[in-house]
Amino acid sequence: MPRILFAEDDDSLRGFLSRALQRAGHEVEACADGEAAAEHIDRDWDLLLTDIVMPGMDGIELARLAAERHPGLRIMFITGFAAVALKAEETAPPGARVLSKPVHLRDLVDEVDRMLAA
Repeated sequence: MPRILFAEDDDSLRGFLSRALQRAGHEVEACADGEAAAEHIDRDWDLLLTDIVMPGMDGIELARLAAERHPGLRIMFITGFAAVALKAEETAPPGARVLSKPVHLRDLVDEVDRMLAA
């Protein structure tokens, strides 16, 4: 079962997306912010899925930490801000994928599955 570390500061969205990924057969550790996710970063993950804009440690900082400690880790960002998405593509670790909110559940699950299969 693929293991996903998921950081999202919006409680309802975090729960909604976590349940969708779990129903699709993924194990998900959902965290309310970057700091909470960073506490779990050294466990064995297949994918880091993170919002970009969060209080405290943002998703780009979290992704850089994850990529530094686990160079092969797949990274996917989700964001509701187009300008932030463009910046993420420039500053994110190589190979990271950016999805824009609102994201349809099927699209998210399909994109996660594609990244995990690569």
